[in-house]
Amino acid sequence: MTVMEDVIDLLKKVSPQAVCDDCIASRLNLTVRQHANIKTRELEHAPRFDRRKDECSFCGSMKKVIRYA
Repeated sequence: MTVMEDVIDLLKKVSPQAVCDDCIASRLNLTVRQHANIKTRELEHAPRFDRRKDECSFCGSMKKVIRYA
């Protein structure tokens, strides 16, 4: 699977929870956090994905998160 497919799969599994890029990178064992950031920025404009500043469901930090609805 590609990184994009992994990110989408994770977001669908935890839906409707919102997840930050750091937690996505950690959960998917990505060596570089920017991989998650690049993919979530691409998904930001895709149907059913919502990216905004909010609380991450995993770490509780207030930052940019994305959710699948």
